[in-house]
Amino acid sequence: MSLHLIKLEPSILQAVYNQTAINVAAEMRASIPALRSNRSNLEKHILKTLAEEENFEDYREYIHSPKQYFTRFIMNQADKYLNNEKYKIQTIFRGNLENKKLKIINAVYVATDKVIKKHGNANMWMRCFSKTLIEDLKFTEISNVDSLEITDFDFLNKIVTEGLTKMVKNQKGADIKLEMLQKRSEEILTDHFCQCCWAQCPFCKAICIGTMKDHDGEHSVPFHRAYGITGVYYRGTEDLDCDFCTSAVQSNKGFFPSPESEESVPFKQYRTAGGKYATWNITPDCSELPYWKWFVCRFQEDLENLYSKKFQGSGEIPDEWKKVQPKEDV
Repeated sequence: MSLHLIKLEPSILQAVYNQTAINVAAEMRASIPALRSNRSNLEKHILKTLAEEENFEDYREYIHSPKQYFTRFIMNQADKYLNNEKYKIQTIFRGNLENKKLKIINAVYVATDKVIKKHGNANMWMRCFSKTLIEDLKFTEISNVDSLEITDFDFLNKIVTEGLTKMVKNQKGADIKLEMLQKRSEEILTDHFCQCCWAQCPFCKAICIGTMKDHDGEHSVPFHRAYGITGVYYRGTEDLDCDFCTSAVQSNKGFFPSPESEESVPFKQYRTAGGKYATWNITPDCSELPYWKWFVCRFQEDLENLYSKKFQGSGEIPDEWKKVQPKEDV
């Protein structure tokens, strides 16, 4: 029996790449500012990046398909890291490879010792060997060893160890295959940041801060947006609305819950509209994030073209908004 017979190499490499993906994902979270901490921190970095790049199509995806945009942003961050930190990744890979080698060699010695003491056969050796490594490897193929007449288990120990050492040496000298850990690293990161609530405010599409997908209680956000950025306009006009949700719910204005609605609902009683409106807690205050005022001014024409409406009349943009800088209070 040899390493070729047991065909351990594919299982070893897959296990090493899996562990390396976990380690690399942890390295990314530690060294990439946007990926540290939680989704709120990630969103702040996303907003800063969007303001720096000033790409309206990216904003459009972020506003209307936030989970999709977050995932793409995370993958882009991961791709940059993988391409820029190949030496560090290679070092992590080699360390995991060496660690896996030591575990397998230990399993070889454990199996050999047991078989010699109990006067067992090759099949007993294989069962013991496999059981010891059940948490570390998934065997792709194990040959039938019942018919093999193996009595020199010390020799078996030697040839398996030598074959393993040679394989590890060859792999350490080869270039790491980034594609074998890239997908898993990205999955780990997206699972960490995206397994949460993605409910959006029915007015401005701000994302709920709930850390669980099906969390108890109502949806909420620390800051709402000017809901004209989602296409909300004054019925019977071509005027986009530039009010913020937090201001609207303390006003005497009303809204139509859907395009088919014939009667308006007072903003102060927005929950009575039922459905998605009843699941949100929108606090009446004056917390208007300057960032979105800048956004409306910077992309006024793009928004007007997107929704075929204008920031005019009742929705005219206040002059003071035009003085706001993009990085204010992100």
